[in-house]
Amino acid sequence: MRFADLTGNEEILKVLAGMVDSGRVPHAIMFSEPDGGPGFSVAVAFLQYLYCGSREAGDSCGRCPSCNRISKLIHPDVHFIFPVNSPQTSQALMPQLRELFASDPCFTEARLGAALGIEGKSSLIAVAEAKEVLSTLSLSALEGGWRSIVIYLPEKMNQETANRLLKAIEEPSEKTEFILITHSPEKVLQTIYSRCQHIQLGARAQAPSFDEPQLLDDLMDALLSHDLFAALQVGEQLSALPSREKAKAFCKFAADAMRNLFLVQQGIKLPLTESGNASAWAPKARKTFPRAAVTAFDRASRLVDRNVNQKLIFTDLVDRLYGLI
Repeated sequence: MRFADLTGNEEILKVLAGMVDSGRVPHAIMFSEPDGGPGFSVAVAFLQYLYCGSREAGDSCGRCPSCNRISKLIHPDVHFIFPVNSPQTSQALMPQLRELFASDPCFTEARLGAALGIEGKSSLIAVAEAKEVLSTLSLSALEGGWRSIVIYLPEKMNQETANRLLKAIEEPSEKTEFILITHSPEKVLQTIYSRCQHIQLGARAQAPSFDEPQLLDDLMDALLSHDLFAALQVGEQLSALPSREKAKAFCKFAADAMRNLFLVQQGIKLPLTESGNASAWAPKARKTFPRAAVTAFDRASRLVDRNVNQKLIFTDLVDRLYGLI
């Protein structure tokens, strides 16, 4: 896959090519994207350019052995890690990933789960994957050049996995490149996030829809003003939403807004989005707030799904958020 095969993100692609041309390739790059975004394709195109021995006009040649192998996800010095259902491993499921990528380069998490045969099951990047990466990095590159690790959805790493990989990401050996592709950067272990060069990919997918966005604005205004009474009043309005689907829609909309808030606080310029007013909230909220708030909204959504009383759910949610802001 060449840069020319991609649609959109033209300026970012030029920056990525410039990194390679200047010899200033960050040791770890994190692409943030919406589910079904171009992150995996951009990662493959970047690696193809990095490894290509016959670059031309700011792009890989697409013809040399390295280009051919990377485009098919079979290069021996490029390794992929992604969430699986234990005791499966990424390495064992690479044929399914290759087939999926060939048919749909901008696949979604759901499509990946279906391709791996784990749709509807829990998945994670377990510590065994970290051990495999560290073992791989202890060996020389088979072709004598770069070695690369692509981690799809690092937010699915458990704590032990992340801690094991941290030193390798923080202090990689020469000509070792990590690429992380995330849909929820606020859920990535902060110590790993901070070691990466972050790149936000657009255009952004359709933001979660909710037909009363003012409720989130009112809630955030009350929280940022430390007005618990006003925040609880918004909680009352949320508990009166007419259906579970509408209550879950609010939680999804709010969680998306918190992801935007997290990115703005990290200094990332966002594409146009419908969810929330991150720029106004960013200077007032604690840096720790967005991550914890996403967890709180996700928890509330799960409780709604379980048919817990909505007044209890949203009163508890407001109380949690008030303690976090």
